[in-house]
Amino acid sequence: MASAALTCGIDWAEAHHDVALVDEGGMVMARKRVSADLPGFTALLALIAEHGGSPELTPVAIETDKNLFVTALAAAGFTVYPINPKALARYRERHGQAGAKSDPADATTLANVLRTDLHIHRPLPSISDQGLAVKALARQHQEAIWALHQTISRLRAVLLEFYPQAVKAFPKMQQHAATTILAAAPTPAAGQRLTRRRVEALLHRCGRRNDPALVEQILADLKTPALRQPEPVERALGVTVEGQLRIIVAMRDAVDQLEAEMAVAFDAHELAPILRSVPGLGPVLAARVLAEVGDDPTRFRTAAGLRAFAGTAPITRASGRSHYVKARRIRNKRLGDACHWWAFATLTRSPGARAHYDRRRAAGDHHNAALRNLANKLLGRLWWCLQKHEPWDDDAAWAQPSPTPQPVAA
Repeated sequence: MASAALTCGIDWAEAHHDVALVDEGGMVMARKRVSADLPGFTALLALIAEHGGSPELTPVAIETDKNLFVTALAAAGFTVYPINPKALARYRERHGQAGAKSDPADATTLANVLRTDLHIHRPLPSISDQGLAVKALARQHQEAIWALHQTISRLRAVLLEFYPQAVKAFPKMQQHAATTILAAAPTPAAGQRLTRRRVEALLHRCGRRNDPALVEQILADLKTPALRQPEPVERALGVTVEGQLRIIVAMRDAVDQLEAEMAVAFDAHELAPILRSVPGLGPVLAARVLAEVGDDPTRFRTAAGLRAFAGTAPITRASGRSHYVKARRIRNKRLGDACHWWAFATLTRSPGARAHYDRRRAAGDHHNAALRNLANKLLGRLWWCLQKHEPWDDDAAWAQPSPTPQPVAA
């Protein structure tokens, strides 16, 4: 879509959205505030149609790609352009430096963004419903893991206030053995009363084999003499620990359920066999990569575009005599994180990947830089596999180009 006779900008909020329609000459044709529900969406469609717009001819700019209006507009056939809020702020400064801002004015600015610079903005990718389901589950699975880790960190902080013996006994608080025994001994007084037989039974309950040395270590740490809080304070903090442990157990169950549902959704996707063929991409990482890359074949027309999106491609800053290359900070951080762990996993699963990593280290790259360069290479090959719908061939991925034959001297 090179140009449009009518462009639409939407400044969204929780309860309502401000809409502006601008013609190709920059004249504001209409402004309206609509509710963020079905009647509001119907009113938006009526407003666009009233001024001669249509799904095929009226692009829409909005500062998000997750809003229900975005989903409904895409389903109705509109081309939606998610605009980065930082980019909108720069556009706003083109027309005034006083710092004035309002929702109706932002809607007009969004419409003008497409009127003047439609060709340089990327439309919302056309991802299948199955791909969107994988994305929803993969992102919520990762969010649930992050929330679980935060809760475990809070538990550790509470234990440091009154029960440092537990922190010493269980340096890896996320393990099931730690939370199982802490549930049975949530206070220093309860830890003092633990017996060897009780600890063995608790370890057996969470799937640990008999390990007399581990049992002795746990008992010794929990029964180490230490400073104590007053008894009422200790009892109150013990109740806090019990509550946090129940939350952790529920969160673990939620993570497991999300992971199981994510695996089902991922396996049902047509690109799953290709991603599963890639060394280092297990079921979780493969689903995360698919979630962020999507299944729109036109989204990334070149491997360079995918690499830039993931942040594995470096960025050059040059001005006058200054010229340096640095890591890309503006990127899809979820995809970048998945690619980091994918590259790390390939070190033990792909001889070609390991050799490439070793070459980068020998050239002076530190560990993370070498992994980022490796991920950059992996993404290029993955882009090719997805475009061609062919499984991964590790020998072809790391094949060295044949040397150019040198002419023989006469």
